[in-house]
Amino acid sequence: MSTHETQSDRQTVLTTFETTPGTCQDLLDLLTDAYDTYISKQPGFISARLHVNDAQTRIANYSQWTRREDFQAMLRSDEMRKRNRVINDLCRSFEPVMYDVVATF
Repeated sequence: MSTHETQSDRQTVLTTFETTPGTCQDLLDLLTDAYDTYISKQPGFISARLHVNDAQTRIANYSQWTRREDFQAMLRSDEMRKRNRVINDLCRSFEPVMYDVVATF
């Protein structure tokens, strides 16, 4: 389960995928498989959530990691590099951005 505490020892990553209604479900299937079979098993993984807008033109992903280095190691792995090439073919763009939680309400 994700936590929203202000802790400097956690890394939050928000990734936005621009897609089309015709490829949204295919992209969701790939992302779900990546989390089920690989990402969730990597060192430092805490949790993730996938969100889809009403028009099915954007997917947002929220994930938390123990450390920034854990996320970077997963992203740079051969497995994720292969997966990201396929994911890239199903969307106009995607960009993971690392954030620190600074306030909770």
